[in-house]
Amino acid sequence: MDIVTNLLVLVHLIGMACIVGGWISLRARRVESGMGLTVVVWGARFQVLTGLALVGIHEANKDPLNHAKIGVKLAIALACAMCAEMAAARARRGSGDSNLIDYAGVLGILNTAVAALWETSSAEA
Repeated sequence: MDIVTNLLVLVHLIGMACIVGGWISLRARRVESGMGLTVVVWGARFQVLTGLALVGIHEANKDPLNHAKIGVKLAIALACAMCAEMAAARARRGSGDSNLIDYAGVLGILNTAVAALWETSSAEA
């Protein structure tokens, strides 16, 4: 089960890299907007799915989790995915550039900050 967990963590981190890297490359005009949006959208999808799978595995193993942190991260991840999906839909309709992709990128960074900076105290674990 450790191999599955480690693979899910790897895909979770790749999803984060896709969100942030895709957003930065879009803003730096280094990639075509359609391709960059696709990378961000799929990164956000992978983040939500692998995050839920990781929580499920930890719950099944009865590992202690900080449910408040998980809830905050889930809310941010869903908002990120929603912004990315809406930005991609608007781009397909030809509605032009929107701030939604910026929101998705910032939410991706915020979610990473929550993961790295929200420490679990020994009383919670």
